[in-house]
Amino acid sequence: MKKALKNDKTISINPATGDVIGEFQIDSIDVLTAAMKEARAAQPAWAGLPLKKRIKYIKKIRAYMLENLDELAGAVSSDNGKTRIEALGTEIVPAAMSLSYYCKKAPAFLEDRKLPMGNIMFINKRSRIVRVPFGVVGIISPWNYPFAIPFAEIIMALLAGNTVLFKAASETQVVGHALNRCINAAGMPAGVFNYINMPGSIAGDAFLDAGINKLFFTGSVPIGKYLMKKAAETLTPVSLELGGNDAMIVCEDADLKRAAAGAIWAGFSNSGQSCGGVERIYVQRKVYNEFLAYLKQGIESMKIGCDTDFNVDMGAMCTRRQMDTVNMHIQDALKKGAKIYAQAKPSKDAKGQFLQCTVLTDVNHDMLVMKDETFGPVVGVMSYDTIDEAIKLANDSNLGLTGSVWSGSRRKAMKIARRIEAGAITINDHLMSHGLAETPWGGFKESGIGRTHGDIGFAEMTEPQVIVNEILPFARRNFWWHPYNPSVYEGLKGVLQVLYGKGLLLRISGLVKLLKVFPRTFTTDIKK
Repeated sequence: MKKALKNDKTISINPATGDVIGEFQIDSIDVLTAAMKEARAAQPAWAGLPLKKRIKYIKKIRAYMLENLDELAGAVSSDNGKTRIEALGTEIVPAAMSLSYYCKKAPAFLEDRKLPMGNIMFINKRSRIVRVPFGVVGIISPWNYPFAIPFAEIIMALLAGNTVLFKAASETQVVGHALNRCINAAGMPAGVFNYINMPGSIAGDAFLDAGINKLFFTGSVPIGKYLMKKAAETLTPVSLELGGNDAMIVCEDADLKRAAAGAIWAGFSNSGQSCGGVERIYVQRKVYNEFLAYLKQGIESMKIGCDTDFNVDMGAMCTRRQMDTVNMHIQDALKKGAKIYAQAKPSKDAKGQFLQCTVLTDVNHDMLVMKDETFGPVVGVMSYDTIDEAIKLANDSNLGLTGSVWSGSRRKAMKIARRIEAGAITINDHLMSHGLAETPWGGFKESGIGRTHGDIGFAEMTEPQVIVNEILPFARRNFWWHPYNPSVYEGLKGVLQVLYGKGLLLRISGLVKLLKVFPRTFTTDIKK
């Protein structure tokens, strides 16, 4: 459990042991206002640096990370509760990879893009899209992946020429400060990156009131909706990633052992506290029992407890509040007829915030565990008869972050994937696309709005601006400019007749009208 002390400090407690691992000063609104002012002042010079220089700064962050891998993984594990293997493999490794990817691709992502001519009548106009940084970007990150989620957004924002205000989750301030050390290792000018420790209950309002130019928020659906409403007051653009209730469809021709192993990984890594993790599993009836047997075998071999020797499979829950939600969902399901099919319990010496791994059968969509985001080490498994039925069940949710299809036929899996209402679909895998820097991350429906990661996510760090250039020598005006007269009207009619008229005679007539008025383009007499 983490809480704010009366002396305006945040205390961080290791959820696996209960030990206090850090105390951090809470920043006031005045501190945020000062940081915003500094970020605003620093942004033009930062954006004005050649991209190569910004990349050179950013690469220093990777060097620092490589020198401090054990420290970073340890910070994530002790603060969040996940195992050190998961801390390294799902947070630090993909973060370093994303940094390398965006440093490599930034020149292409930010390069001017020439637009092809849309109509021969405007052959004298040349247009291009340029990418303009928003200015000051605000990033508010969650506690479940406290390093990897904000890291990629920070790197993209900085490379694109923005300055950043970053608020880490109050529950994971040890990780937030470790990330802050990583970014500061770049030695960027003052004001380019600004770390804020502020309660989540006031941070969104404070960031928007301070005048940030865009907000990236990862968190709950209700808070995301509130922030979007608040941002509408100033038309501040937002990117929201608000969680998921991910479905896994197992076809009868799937590799069932791989599918069961994938369900365990995607459902129970990080103690199930993954917005893109498996929560609902739909299995073809013919292979339902066989799949469950493999799943049971894997679940019951899971080792849960304190990570002392890298042999623990599942660590602690980050917060007691989330533990209460998980237990409530399980009890709701059991009261409505669900059964516990398989379970793995924490070791006897595990005294911290640990939960058992649980597989539920006889579930249905009247149960919270199948309708809402449980965000814990629980999966519900249902059988289906037809693919249409499976897809209908998968789409029966107000959330649509990710999903997966498991089949021996890639062609069939691809057809099914296209019908799932979610932002990221994986085939014969799950809970890994966030680690692919090239793939956009975000969801359908109430899972959010906007994207991060990949070229689409990078584009969210800039505004598109079009520049149109007149290239016709000696042109003084467009022929349709003032003063108006009948020949201008006829000339405009001629444009459409030349382009789209039926019959040669109509097109010739239109060309004559156009040629009569076109010489106005070269006259300097504004009265004609």
